[in-house]
Amino acid sequence: MKMAASFASTRCFLPLYQSRHLQNNTTSSCSTVPLHLNRNSNSNSNSNSKLLSLSSSHAGRNGFNAVVENERKKDRLSSFSQTAAVRNLMGSVTNTQALRFAVVVARFNEIITKRLLEGALSTFNHYSVLEDNIDVVWVPGSFEIGVAAERLGKSQKYHAVLCIGAVIRGDTSHYDVVVNSAASGVLSAGLNSGVPCIFGVLTCDNMDQALNRAGD
Repeated sequence: MKMAASFASTRCFLPLYQSRHLQNNTTSSCSTVPLHLNRNSNSNSNSNSKLLSLSSSHAGRNGFNAVVENERKKDRLSSFSQTAAVRNLMGSVTNTQALRFAVVVARFNEIITKRLLEGALSTFNHYSVLEDNIDVVWVPGSFEIGVAAERLGKSQKYHAVLCIGAVIRGDTSHYDVVVNSAASGVLSAGLNSGVPCIFGVLTCDNMDQALNRAGD
């Protein structure tokens, strides 16, 4: 059963600030500018389209467009001034003194995860993080990363936990299970421990993709 609805001669009014501008630019003496919104739905066999017409009975098209464009300019200027006044917060590693980090690495697909670990340690060294302040924890696979990351985060010994793994698609749905579990596990670890847990698990369709993204 089809329900047919028709809307006829629905009247709406412009805001007062627009009506004042239109009043100054036109010869109309009314305080508001009525707009007629007509919807006509005809259920004949040839056409099932809806006609939406917008007409103004007291203001010319050019005057109305000019007012709308003027108000848009004011809104853009107001938005820009508000954005410029907003304080932006952005993380930056400028001083790593006394910062401690943990790295959880999956042994599965070790040819990939070892290269990712080497890149991570190189980056820590670039930012002058002391080797004594980095602990590397190995787990069987990406599925187990979340559990270890949460335990490390809750220990309150580390400022962040980096999670490294590699999952490569196979012939079964096992890939989807591991990928979803690894992603949700790392997310839960960060939420439950209050320590940032960084998701560094590669999810690739084949070994070539993984090697390319591991820096080879």
